[in-house]
Amino acid sequence: MCPLYFQLQQAAEQNRSEDFLRSADVFRRKSLFIIGQMLEMSSRTEEDTTMLVDEILHSIFFLGSINKPPYSPEDIFDGEEEFLSELRDCYPRPFDLYSSELPKRSPFSCVLDMSVHLMGQENEREIMNTLRNITSQLIRAPKSKHLISFAICVSQNTEIPNSVRYYGVSMSTSGRDPGRIMVAASCVGGWDSHVADAVMTYYPGKTKKNYFDGTFRLPENIRCQAFKLSDGEEMPPCRSCENLFGLSVANPGVERGNGWAYGNCAEAESLSNLLKNEEEVKEQAQPASVMWTDENRQRARNYVLRDLKDLLHKVKFNWNNGFYSPQRITLEEGEINEY
Repeated sequence: MCPLYFQLQQAAEQNRSEDFLRSADVFRRKSLFIIGQMLEMSSRTEEDTTMLVDEILHSIFFLGSINKPPYSPEDIFDGEEEFLSELRDCYPRPFDLYSSELPKRSPFSCVLDMSVHLMGQENEREIMNTLRNITSQLIRAPKSKHLISFAICVSQNTEIPNSVRYYGVSMSTSGRDPGRIMVAASCVGGWDSHVADAVMTYYPGKTKKNYFDGTFRLPENIRCQAFKLSDGEEMPPCRSCENLFGLSVANPGVERGNGWAYGNCAEAESLSNLLKNEEEVKEQAQPASVMWTDENRQRARNYVLRDLKDLLHKVKFNWNNGFYSPQRITLEEGEINEY
């Protein structure tokens, strides 16, 4: 059983300060800040969001273990041993499994989901403002790519009035190896099969495979729009998203980048969430290539798995071939829900 609600107001205030976030110990400081934000938001939702706290702890702990230099949970909570003990009592599985199982998505996706629970999926602008407020504080720190997403995407069926909005954020990793690891883990363990197939068509590089093509074109009635989290400005789809999902720029004169590494854009997660929940749309978005076969898909998947295992060996992560499944935690009234 978790200890009673634990108050660390002075430490929490320090962890939110600019000086704290700007210190050299960037990964640790940002981890503490994000965990604190998740606990605070979880305490304000009427729904049970302990599963999201459980998941983000595991995701952050995993990324800490492969960071350079590596960070253990004890390193992250250095000087906060009492809080660490309480958190471990409440959420034991992330502590037990971060060094053997892979997360299915990067940490900021959990922050996004928590914001959707808190604001409601229909309140698009409020969700963006919540995430912008969090990233604006984190981005002030040096090496600011750690644990931060810089874009959000919204997908929905425009033919249905007040249709459900499905959100996604860009991959919140820093460095080439962690990014490739999380894209591969998302392909194999997290994303909808159509999105995974599209990304695996190119992964891990930017050259299309000559034996497999899982790319697809979204129906015209599907909105898939990305925005910068820094200022809310609309972002045209990059070349990679055009290649994967058939997304095009409404105004051909709009300047856009040549394309991020495949799977890193917010569109991938947003469309994955849409296709997991809208079966009719998924059927309409089926890949059209004759190379989209079960045999070729398995070949591409095996390639991704081999590359993933090579990367994990490179960063000295002893994978048990499992993916982390977050669980809801039963918390009694007054137990820890804020940091």
